[in-house]
Amino acid sequence: MEIEKKIVSAVAAGIKQLYGQEVPESTIQLQTTKKEFEGHLTLVVFPFLKVSKKKPEDTAQEIGTYLKENLSEVVADFNVIKGFLNLTISSACWIDLLNSIHKQEKFGFTPVTEQSPLVMIEYSSPNTNKPLHLGHVRNNLLGWALAQIMEANGNKVVKTNIVNDRGIHICKSMLAWLKYGNGATPESTGIKGDHLIGDYYVAFDKHYKEQIKELMAQGMSEEEAKNEAPLIKEAREMLVKWENNDPEIRALWKKMNDWVYAGFDVTYKALGVSFDKIYYESDTYLEGKDKVMEGLEKGFFFKKEDGSVWADLTKEGLDEKLLLRSDGTSVYMTQDIGTAKLRFQDYPINKMIYVVGNEQNYHFQVLSILLDKLGFDWGKSLVHFSYGMVELPNGKMKSREGTVVDADDLVAEMIATAKRTSEDKINKLTDISEEEANEIARIVGLGALKYFILKVDARKNMLFNPAESIDFNGNTGPFIQYTYARIRSILRKAAEAGLTVPAELPHNTELSEKEISLVQNLANFALIVKQAGNDYNPGCIANYCYELVKEYNQFYHDFSILREEDPNKKIFRLALSANVGKVIKLGMSLLGIEVPERM
Repeated sequence: MEIEKKIVSAVAAGIKQLYGQEVPESTIQLQTTKKEFEGHLTLVVFPFLKVSKKKPEDTAQEIGTYLKENLSEVVADFNVIKGFLNLTISSACWIDLLNSIHKQEKFGFTPVTEQSPLVMIEYSSPNTNKPLHLGHVRNNLLGWALAQIMEANGNKVVKTNIVNDRGIHICKSMLAWLKYGNGATPESTGIKGDHLIGDYYVAFDKHYKEQIKELMAQGMSEEEAKNEAPLIKEAREMLVKWENNDPEIRALWKKMNDWVYAGFDVTYKALGVSFDKIYYESDTYLEGKDKVMEGLEKGFFFKKEDGSVWADLTKEGLDEKLLLRSDGTSVYMTQDIGTAKLRFQDYPINKMIYVVGNEQNYHFQVLSILLDKLGFDWGKSLVHFSYGMVELPNGKMKSREGTVVDADDLVAEMIATAKRTSEDKINKLTDISEEEANEIARIVGLGALKYFILKVDARKNMLFNPAESIDFNGNTGPFIQYTYARIRSILRKAAEAGLTVPAELPHNTELSEKEISLVQNLANFALIVKQAGNDYNPGCIANYCYELVKEYNQFYHDFSILREEDPNKKIFRLALSANVGKVIKLGMSLLGIEVPERM
C-alpha cells in the first residue's frame, strides 16, 4: 500500500535524524490499528528502543511528532498507547488510495509475463467406471480455485487431469455391460454416458456378491469365494486381454470410455471447470515402467528374488516401497512417475501441485522423494494439496453400492433450491424473462455450492448442508452475490441520473471512519490474494469477500449514497461502491463463482 511505503520511509528518516542511527526498512512494521483505539495504522516502536535509549512511550511520542511535522500530508494526527504509535491518516491519502484502486481493472492481481514461473495443477482424477460425485466436486472446485489464485499471483498455470481409465475396476463395468446391457447406449436409453457405465459397475457388484453368497453356501470361506467367483475370474481374464492389446476388448474399452468422457464433459461444464491437458493412465503406466527400470539400472532401486522392483526409503525415515510387481505389472506409484515423465516432456514445469484427498498423504511424500531421485527438478518441492472428506448430513458415500451423492444431481438440486429460495426476490424484478430468472437461479445455486465448499479450510473434513449454503444471510455465496447485485443496481440508477465516477476523485472531501475503513479493507485485497497463493488457501479469499460485504452493508445502511446532498461525498460514495463491487467480482472469480448483475 502506497501510504505504508511513505510512512516506513519517513520513519527510517526520522530515526536517523532523532537518534543518529540507520535502521533497515524491513524492521519497520505497520499494522492496522485495533478497533478499540483511535487511528488507522499502528507502528510498534519496541524494535527501536536500542537506538533511542528511551522509554517506549517517549520513543513513540518523538517519532509521532516527527511524522506529523515532516509527513503532514499523510499523518493528520497520532496518539501513543505504551509502545504503540497509532497514526490517523488524512482523508486525502485515502482518496488517493481509492483513485489508485479505481484505475486498476484487476486490482490485486500480478500480471503474468514471459518470464513467469510455470505451475502445473492436477485435479479431478476420475475413474471411467462411474460418474463424478460430491468428493470430486470438492476436488474440482479446489483445483480450479487454486489455478485462478496461482495465476493471479503472476504464475503461468497449466491445469491438468489424470484419468484412471485402466485396471480391474474398469473391466468390471465392461463385463457387466456385456452380460446385462443388451447393447444399451446413452442414445438408446437417454442416460448420460458416465451414469450408464456407473450403473453397470453397481450391477457387477450386485451379481458378484450373489455369487460369493452361493459359493459360501457350498462351504467355501469368504476369501476363497471372493477369488473363485466366476465374475471376478472373467474380469481378471478381460484385464489380461486388455494388457495384451486384444483388439475386441480394446474396441469395447474405447467405446465405453468415450461415453464416459462425453458425460464428464457435461458435468465439468456445469461446474465451470476445464483443463489445458488431460493425461490417461493407459498412456502413462508403460512410461512409468521405463522410468523405474532406468532407476534400477542407476542403482536408485533394487530387485527382490521374485523379480519385483522396490525403492529403499529407510534412510529417509520411511519404508521400502513397491514399484513393479513380480509379474511386471505397475502400481499407482509407477503410473504417477510415468505421468510426471510425460508432463515434464510437455511443459517446463517449475512447480507441481497435486489436488488429492488426505488419504494419499504418504503416497505423495514417497512420490516427492522418488521424483527427486529420478532427476525431476520440481520433485522435492512438489505440493500435495491435501483435502479432507466431504459428507452430507445423512452420511458417507459408497460407489459400489450405488449410494454416491452424484455431482449432476447435486448441481441440479442446488439450482432448483436457488430458484425456490429466491423466487420472491426475482419476482420483485420487473421486465425479467424466464430465461434470465433461470440464469440467475443457476448463478446463485452454483455460487452457493462453490462458496460453501471453498470457505472451509480444505484440510478439514466437512459437512455440506445444501439448505444452509443457499441462505441469503450470513457467510454464504448468495449473501455476497446479493450485495454485488445491489451495488450494480445503485450504479445503474446513478447512470440514469447522469452521475458517473470520474477517473480522479477530488481531494476536498472529509471522510467518515466507516468510509476510511472500507477503503482500507479494499486495499487489503492485494495482500489477501498473495496470502492465498503462498498458503494455497482459497478459503481466505472467500472469507475476505464475506468480511468486505458485511462492512459494505453496514456502510449502505448508515450512509446515503444517491440521496447525499454534498456532490463530492455522493461521487466518493459511488466510487467506493463501484470498487467494492469490482473487488467482490474479482475475489469471487478466483473461486470460480459468477456474480449476477441483478437479483
